[in-house]
Amino acid sequence: MEFGNPILNIAIFLVFVVVTLVVVIRVSRTTTKASDFYHGGRAFSGRQNGIAIAGDYLSAASFLGIVGAVALYGYDGLLYSVGFLVAWLVALLLVAEPLRNTGKYTMADVLSFRMRQRPVRTAAATSTLAVTFFYLLAQMAGAGALVSLLIGIEGRVGQSIVIAVVGVVMILYVLIGGMKGTTWVQIIKAVLLITAVGITTVWILALNGFDLSAVLGKAVDSHPDGTAILEPMLQYGATGSSKLGFVSLAIALVFGAAGLPHVLMRFYTVPTAKEARRSVVWAIALIGFFYLCTLVLGFGAAYMVGVDTIEGLPGGSNSAAPALAYAVGGTVLMGIISAVAFATILAVVAGLTITASASFAHDIYNGVLKHGEADPKKEVAVARRTALVIGAVSIVGGILAAEQNVAFLVSLAFAIAASANLPSILYSLYWKRFNTRGSVWSIYGGLFSAIVLILFSPVVSGAEDAMFPGADFAWFPLTNPAIISVPLGFFLGWLGSVTSSERNELKQAEMEVRSMTGAGSEKATTDH
Repeated sequence: MEFGNPILNIAIFLVFVVVTLVVVIRVSRTTTKASDFYHGGRAFSGRQNGIAIAGDYLSAASFLGIVGAVALYGYDGLLYSVGFLVAWLVALLLVAEPLRNTGKYTMADVLSFRMRQRPVRTAAATSTLAVTFFYLLAQMAGAGALVSLLIGIEGRVGQSIVIAVVGVVMILYVLIGGMKGTTWVQIIKAVLLITAVGITTVWILALNGFDLSAVLGKAVDSHPDGTAILEPMLQYGATGSSKLGFVSLAIALVFGAAGLPHVLMRFYTVPTAKEARRSVVWAIALIGFFYLCTLVLGFGAAYMVGVDTIEGLPGGSNSAAPALAYAVGGTVLMGIISAVAFATILAVVAGLTITASASFAHDIYNGVLKHGEADPKKEVAVARRTALVIGAVSIVGGILAAEQNVAFLVSLAFAIAASANLPSILYSLYWKRFNTRGSVWSIYGGLFSAIVLILFSPVVSGAEDAMFPGADFAWFPLTNPAIISVPLGFFLGWLGSVTSSERNELKQAEMEVRSMTGAGSEKATTDH
């Protein structure tokens, strides 16, 4: 299938880059303090932050991956939408506002609030860097893999150049604009993405007399599995281990998002708890609307493009959304969707980069090496240099991983977030006896168990679609370790706490009041 004019696709993408860079440069004039670089001086309204949260949360995996999964597997593919949306509700109800009220810049601020600073900050920063690094690799590798379809560049050299360009633009966003600039990039990207998805969805429904049943009926008629696409377990029902694997994947999706540092960091950019709640309402509305649209887009792609065609495209199921755009609106809509796909990758990697650089500068450099007494200007300078290093490493990693299994990298990021970050966050916020040993054991135990289990899983070796198909050292049967590593993270947090006599009741009481009411959290923003 020929996808229109690559020059038009590139032109639309360049317009997005130029417009966002102009916005970032204008915003950078007000980025003068550490707080401006880390959380934008808490200058964003609830509506603005809610749109930006949606921009951060809706990654290329959401846009490209889910549409393809629904087109190929129907109901089972839609479970990704359900999982991501439920994950967002878990983040909201249990973590978001208490985390924002307690912390200052990073997740480690919360985890170390009533504990010994150096060991907890080191562990939290290590976990944050691990999650963001593997998520970055997935986004960068995804950019390279989609190039041949979206803008007509083929071969490893062409893909490598595009990955490098994405990395350079991402670094510019972070270095010039800090959190303010990155937030505006997220807002612009979210508006573009949700508008493009909404228009395409309405277009498909209009072609079918606004009758969803007609869309589903045509998908059933054209799909090789017929009515099975409307029933569960088409993809995961083959064997007992695949069903267990689906449960493990669901655990990673639902609980991993609540531990993703780049999403949680967005809650520090609003001035009050009221605005944090308001941003949540906006985010829920936009994210919920987006995932409802994936239902129509996925089943629409199943009959308008065809399962066999999708599987034969460069990028496979990831190409279903662009192929559908071409089938619906021709070259222009295809160009817009191409630009939105790259905008999505750019915006997410910018958010990931600033999270990782802030974590290293604030938690490792200031909190551990300088005992919390670093000069704010030097700290921001370290954060900027860290962004350069992270950008360079992610470019190289993305080029090396361009031919690798991107799903492996994403599942690793989610599994680490669910296993290492979430248990410690929940225990810190809601359990009085939680202490330094419990936090360190939970973070490192969840982190290393997730990595080890994935290294020895069929994702890496022992399967045709593994990273190393010629080798076989897999002894863990599931493709996602969350069903083991997440409970282990919670267990180690409990075990470490009950075997240590460390208590700080005064700090615990202060944290409880601050997390539940927001009292004192404004002081935390001016401490630095």
